[in-house]
Amino acid sequence: MLTATNIQKYYGQLWVLKGVDLQIKQGEIASIVGPSGSGKSTLLHILGTLDKPDKGDVVVGNQRLNFLSEKQMAAFRNRHVGFVFQFHHLLPEFTALENVCIPGWMAGRRKKEVEENAVELLRMLGLGDRIDNKPNALSGGEQQRVAVARALINKPAIIFADEPTGNLDSANARELHQLFFTLRQQFNQTFLIVTHNEELAQMSDRILHMKDGKIV
Repeated sequence: MLTATNIQKYYGQLWVLKGVDLQIKQGEIASIVGPSGSGKSTLLHILGTLDKPDKGDVVVGNQRLNFLSEKQMAAFRNRHVGFVFQFHHLLPEFTALENVCIPGWMAGRRKKEVEENAVELLRMLGLGDRIDNKPNALSGGEQQRVAVARALINKPAIIFADEPTGNLDSANARELHQLFFTLRQQFNQTFLIVTHNEELAQMSDRILHMKDGKIV
């Protein structure tokens, strides 16, 4: 599903990623762990097309990403990649349903089809009675589940999660952990997760340890 080869990244004179090689299989749930400053989030952003490497190749599915233009990259990201961040980044003026629909509408899909898909996802995630609520009327756990539904709306090849439970209490974090495995079971969904949560990492199929810009 994903292959990265010799990923290197510099910020000025700072060498952040020092030649990362990585493969993620279809349906795999893999976690990246390591100390702060080891390059975990930088790597995730590059693999998820939010940033570009200074050296190296990234292939998602059959698409080599290095030579896509910014416009092509944005279109690819919208259709094939899902994101769940520590902070949900929901738009406060829109309802849960509208927040989930936005990536589908941006992809040019039919409005009614997207709304039907969004309702189905929200119900599956236990939010069927919260569809018309705006984010400020939802709990932290509910907001994060809306963010998961938004990540799923375009049926992405892979979901990248950056500290997805970092802003949740232990009960909501455990629920979100289990949700990832339910989604894998139902959709064969692939996840790559950056986390400091040891429980989530231990549940994963594979743990990748990062230190000083490398997988060790």
